[in-house]
Amino acid sequence: MKKRVIHIALVGFLALVLQKGFCQQDPLFTQYMFNNQLINPAYVGIWDRSGLNALVRKQWTGIENTPLTEMVSVFTPLRKETIGIGMTVSADQFGFEKRLGIFGDYAYQVELTNTLKLRMGLKFGFMNYQNPLSRYKLYPDGKYDPVYVEDIDIKFLPNFGFGLFLYDEKYYLSFSVPKLITNDMKVNYNNFSSLSEIRHFYFTGGYVFRLSDHLYLKPTAMVRATLGAPVQFDLSANFLLYERLWVGPMYRSGDALCAIVQWVLTNNLRIGFAMDFSYSEIYRYQLGTYEFSLSYDLDYFSRTYLKAKFF
Repeated sequence: MKKRVIHIALVGFLALVLQKGFCQQDPLFTQYMFNNQLINPAYVGIWDRSGLNALVRKQWTGIENTPLTEMVSVFTPLRKETIGIGMTVSADQFGFEKRLGIFGDYAYQVELTNTLKLRMGLKFGFMNYQNPLSRYKLYPDGKYDPVYVEDIDIKFLPNFGFGLFLYDEKYYLSFSVPKLITNDMKVNYNNFSSLSEIRHFYFTGGYVFRLSDHLYLKPTAMVRATLGAPVQFDLSANFLLYERLWVGPMYRSGDALCAIVQWVLTNNLRIGFAMDFSYSEIYRYQLGTYEFSLSYDLDYFSRTYLKAKFF
């Protein structure tokens, strides 16, 4: 019964979004502190190695048709280490709505001192958006709504963004706006507008403390801001044990408490898992949000030295 109530509420929420023209926000990630490429193009090429990252995030398990995000990203420095390039392919699904994004990343590095560096990045690409409005049914009679008789299928929605990444061996500060264009998916059809993209501003930072020969602490923080919406922030503290196991908690304002674990299986391979425990009103109807990640690094240029990868 509870699942049915939540399903009805979600369908009703979608209908309100379509009717009043609310904005579609980008998905949240719990393990972003291990791969800032997800939110900042300036991150690509920061390490000496090339790499591939895959991530799957399922939100509010136990409820039908809740958000599912799948993402694959690749990155590499060029032989001239001041330049890095990368690409991200992402697929989001919420109910019947689907979004496919393909974006490239470019970063250029400037040395401010012998240890302090500033990377400047650009993100560019497009998104494909599909929303079969004709499949939504009214409650409780289960009939299709005659207002939503036209499906939305937009093949090409271009966008671009930028980012800055200041760092040395122990800390980093990051600012990025991954998407600058607020694309409308559908405008002024039968007196309603459907979802449109919203511009997000990300401020992140972290510091690595060496507590002993086999124990490191990395506190991180992120502020996520959008125009017309409450500011959201994350606070986390991850411990690295014997350079093989990352583990720690995270607090997300107004939303969830999270647990993060990453296993460094080899110098090239790591597996990550995160779980969000929501404390908002929806917590009693769902079984948690789960996020899985897989990272593989490759020393393509066979360099004689490699940086320690703490962030």
